[in-house]
This record gives sequence, C-alpha cells and structure tokens, in this order.
Amino acid sequence: MDAVLDDLARHWPVYATMPFIAALIGYVTKRVAIEMMFRPLEFTGIKPLLGWQGVVPKHGGRMAAVATELLTANLLDINEVFGKIDPVIITRELEQPLLKAVDGIARDVLEEHHPRLWEVMPTLAQEMLIKQVQASAPRLVQEFLDEVRDNLDEVLDVRHMTVERLTRDKALLVRLIRETSRPEMTFIARAGIFFGFGLGLVQAIVWALTRQPLVLPIFGGCIGLFTDWLAIKLIFVPREPVRVGRVILQGKFQRRRAEVARQYGELIANEVLTVPNLLDALLRGPKSDRLVAMVERTVGHAIDEQASVAKPMIALAVGGRRLQEMKHAAATRALTDLPQTARYAEGYLTEAMDVAKMVEQRMLALTPLEFEGLLRPAFRQDEWKLIAVGGVIGFLVGELQVLLMLG
Repeated sequence: MDAVLDDLARHWPVYATMPFIAALIGYVTKRVAIEMMFRPLEFTGIKPLLGWQGVVPKHGGRMAAVATELLTANLLDINEVFGKIDPVIITRELEQPLLKAVDGIARDVLEEHHPRLWEVMPTLAQEMLIKQVQASAPRLVQEFLDEVRDNLDEVLDVRHMTVERLTRDKALLVRLIRETSRPEMTFIARAGIFFGFGLGLVQAIVWALTRQPLVLPIFGGCIGLFTDWLAIKLIFVPREPVRVGRVILQGKFQRRRAEVARQYGELIANEVLTVPNLLDALLRGPKSDRLVAMVERTVGHAIDEQASVAKPMIALAVGGRRLQEMKHAAATRALTDLPQTARYAEGYLTEAMDVAKMVEQRMLALTPLEFEGLLRPAFRQDEWKLIAVGGVIGFLVGELQVLLMLG
C-alpha cells in the first residue's frame, strides 16, 4: 500500500488526468462512429484493401427500400393524398396557363400537320376554333383528373419513385436519417464523456494497484467498445416508459416521437413526395405508358368532339391517317407542356395533398417497435464495425498513456 501511495504522490497529475483522458476517448470514439455512419458518400481509399464509405450511403439501396416500405405500408395512402385534390379548384388555378397552352398546342399542331387548311381558314374562323377548344379544356381537365384518381395504381408507382429518388440521391438519404436523429447523435457523443469518465476512475485505481502496462490499453479499448454499444442501446431501449423510483426511463428516440414525426413528415413532403417529383414519376416512371395512353385517349375524344358536326368533311379534307397523327401530336405536346402548366398549381397541390400532416399523424400511431424501424436499420448494418473502431481507438490511446507513464 505504501508503494501505491508513493506512486500516487509522485505521479498524481497523470492519475488525475486518467478519467479526463478516458472521457475524451469516449467522446472521440463516438464522434468518429457517428461520422463513419454518414461520410463519405462515396468510397474513399484503395479498393478492396483499405478505405471506407459511410454505412448509410454504402447500403443506400437497402435502406431506401426499408424507408419506402415503412412509408408506403404504414405512413402514406397515395389514393387518399390524390383524393384531397379538388378538380374544380385546380382547374381554376390553371385557367390562364391552360388557355395559353391549348392555344399554342392547337395552332402548332394544325400548322404542322395541315398547314394548307390552316392558312386558307379565315382569321375569324381560326380564332373561333381555338376558343371552342379552349372552352372545353376545363371540363376535359376535370375528367382527366377523375380518371387518373380512379386508376392511380395503374399510372403511378410510388414505391419505385421513392426508392429510386433515395438511392440516386445519397445526400438526401443521409439527410433524411441524420436530421431526424440529430439529438440522438448528440446524445451518443455526450454519453461517451460521462461513461468514459466513470470508467477512467476505475482505470486509475486498477493501474495504481497493478502497474501492468496492459491495463491502460485494455481499459481504453473497453471504454471505446462499451460506451459505443451502451450509447446506441440507450437510444432505443426501453421502448416503453419504465418507472424506477421517481425516474422514468425510455429510449431517447422513443421519447421524441412527436418531434421526429413532425420532422420526418416535413422532409418527406419537401424532399421526396413533392409535386414535381410526383409529376416526373407519372410521366417517366415504369407505368408512364399507361398515363400516355390515357392522355391520348382524352385528347382524341376532345378532337373528335370538336369535329363531330363536320367530321365527314374534315376526314375528307384532312384524311383519316393524318387526323390520327394530329391527335397523337396534340397528346404528345400536352404531356410535354404538363410540368410547366402544372407549376402554376403547385402551391395549391402541395397544400391540398398535405403529405407532411398525413405522415406525421400516422407515424404517431405506430407501435414502438415500428417507430424504432425508422432509424434502427441505419445502426444495425455494420454496427459492429462502428463499435470495433471505438475499441481500436481506445486501445491506441491507452497504449499512448502507457508510454507517457513509463517514459
């Protein structure tokens, strides 16, 4: 005991710093583990021997599929979302750009496919024809929207759209997980300080009693391993509130359910299920050919309706094959102009669909286990690697301490 007290007296500054160095190990290993989850977005190093890619971007496809499954199975009913759109209101929102688009399409198609007929037609007749087509446009838009809503599953693949968007944009996937879990990440880093400090006190006592060179690196490695593991566990468990005396224990992520639901809903609404993204999925997704056929059918009916009175004469003057070409050209042009025309109603569509509110409300109704599934996959994949890195860093710092003590 005298030898221990003598060593404490001679090396008290080193002993005093042990808990603080252990706290630093706990913090640094947590920060490294957190950053390794998200960065870098692309593999950095020498394949396949040495290098790293963030866990989330590396497994982006799988994590995107998990997030999409949760979204489409539990948080979102796309039919209900589109059901909130009022065809009367959207037609009113689009009135002026729609009239302009119809005017441009009608003139361009006629001039391209039957320039002689258009040129010999008196100006007044041209304007009357355009006005007649414009007058029927609002009703056609409402009929088209009704048909889209009634056959939404046939023209829109939300799963494909979401997975493709999150897989293609790794930064978005990282932001989706990181923004909703930022307080948990901060908690992990700070927890490392307190856990590390406590273990550092034990480390100082064991070193004073044994003076074994392996004590410091082993304790350093254990601090890195244990604090990484414990901090991750405390994010998720216990899932349900557990009362211990006057203290209520619950996983930090579970306690923040209301805040997480709001943040997640806003991110999905503002970054994933936006009006432009949905339009792009309708026009270019795996089921877009069905939407094209729907538009061609609607446009074709409109042209036939306008020409119904003089259809035999028009068919004779234009020709049946050219009339079909004109229908196809008008439908193609309508599809091309759709994103630009719909832009004028984007504000109304975003407000009416209210994706953020729907996701938030349904997330609050999830079971604790389902709610954990929102974030847990980001940790589960390669979790052991993150914990192992903490152990390695802790071991190396402990070895450095030995060199300082015995140097």
